[in-house]
Amino acid sequence: MEWKDRKRFFGMPLSFTKYRLEDNRLFVSRGFFTTVEDELVMYRILDVRLQRTFWDKIFGVGTVILYTADETNKELKLERIKTSKEVRNFMSEIAEAERAKIGIKGRELYGVAENVFDGGQDGN
Repeated sequence: MEWKDRKRFFGMPLSFTKYRLEDNRLFVSRGFFTTVEDELVMYRILDVRLQRTFWDKIFGVGTVILYTADETNKELKLERIKTSKEVRNFMSEIAEAERAKIGIKGRELYGVAENVFDGGQDGN
């Protein structure tokens, strides 16, 4: 399944931030002179949230926030994208399907995420 969009201003794609989903990996590319591209494997998504301000609703956009077990992107925002409700549902479904495909339960990732968030301390 493939999807792509870019960050929008006033509902128009006037940004150098691009989002792309391909081969069950999400790529986020930012920048013009210096470009940084982050990659997130979909099964690492723990939770998905949709945020829409009054102005976002006016311009038909929203921000999807992905909470992940990834080391570099614990909270990844897909800012001001079109069809944000559909994208939120789509991301959640793909994450669940990917975890089922490789045999990982969501609670197993939560344990990984807790270790990442507390610096790997085991509490002893």
